[in-house]
Amino acid sequence: MAAQNMDGNIGGDVTMFHTSQLDKLINLARESSMWYLLFGLACCGIELMQTGGPRADLMRFGAIPRASPRQADFMIVAGTLTYKMAERAKLLYDQMSEPKYVISMGSCSNCGGLFQAAYSVCKGVDKVVPVDVYVPGCPPRPEALTEGLLRLQEIVRKEPWSTKRRPAGGKTEVA
Repeated sequence: MAAQNMDGNIGGDVTMFHTSQLDKLINLARESSMWYLLFGLACCGIELMQTGGPRADLMRFGAIPRASPRQADFMIVAGTLTYKMAERAKLLYDQMSEPKYVISMGSCSNCGGLFQAAYSVCKGVDKVVPVDVYVPGCPPRPEALTEGLLRLQEIVRKEPWSTKRRPAGGKTEVA
C-alpha cells in the first residue's frame, strides 16, 4: 500500500485508503453506465443511429440511448444546429441532472461546418452549452463517436467524487 504518502492528521491511513478506493469504485460505476440523450439533427444523426447498431454497438461500453433528458447523463449533439434548435438544445441540457456532459459530433455542430456562412446556423454548439468532447468529421464514422465516448469515460474516471464535475473553463477533449 502507499501508507507513506498518506497524511496521518486527516484520519489515518485507513480513512485515506478507503476514500480513494471509494472514488475509484463510484467512478467505475458511473463510467460504465453512461446513458445518452439523442439529439440527431442532420446527416450526423444517421451516423449516430449507426453507432447504436450491432456493428459499432455502444451498449458494450454501458452507453444506452434515452429519450428523456431527466434520465440521461450526457447529450450527443449531432448535425447542423440552427438558432431555432439551439433554444431547444439549451432547454434539454438544462433539464438534465448533474453531472451532465455534452459530446459535439460532426463539423456542423463543432463550428457550423459547410453551412457556417448561413445566417440561421449556430457557429458551434459550444456557444449554447458547454462541450466536453468534440468528435471531428463530416460526418464522423461510428468508430470516431466510439472514441469520443471512450474519451468521455476517461473524463468521468478522473473526476473527483465530491465535485462530480470538472471545474468551469476546463480543457475539452478532441476525439
